[in-house]
Amino acid sequence: MARIVVARVSEIPPGQRKIVVPFRGRAGIGIFNVGGSFYAVRNICPHKNGPLCTGTLGGRVTTQAPPSTGEGEISIDGDGEILHCPWHQWSFEISTGRCLVDPEVYVKTYAVEIDGDDVVVTYDD
Repeated sequence: MARIVVARVSEIPPGQRKIVVPFRGRAGIGIFNVGGSFYAVRNICPHKNGPLCTGTLGGRVTTQAPPSTGEGEISIDGDGEILHCPWHQWSFEISTGRCLVDPEVYVKTYAVEIDGDDVVVTYDD
């Protein structure tokens, strides 16, 4: 396993991101600060190879009844924890890389550690 410092904690306030390009000679990774927890996600959507980490952050919409009935409530769970690809809006959990459109699909994620003010990503050699 190799480790690399990709940013300073102070560079990425809560709710923000930093895209590190290149990362290991590839399209890069997005470093996300979600409520003080840091996550690293590969910047390539597995659907059509779009720049995933430039997409919007949001949550998972849930309802108690179909919206067309006018009954029930719509709520957003995990706001800021779901990354939506800017090309086709495929959605991925930041923490696991799991796709919400197709649970068989994952985007590559990397372990992140905080060492003082350094954001450190661990990856396979």
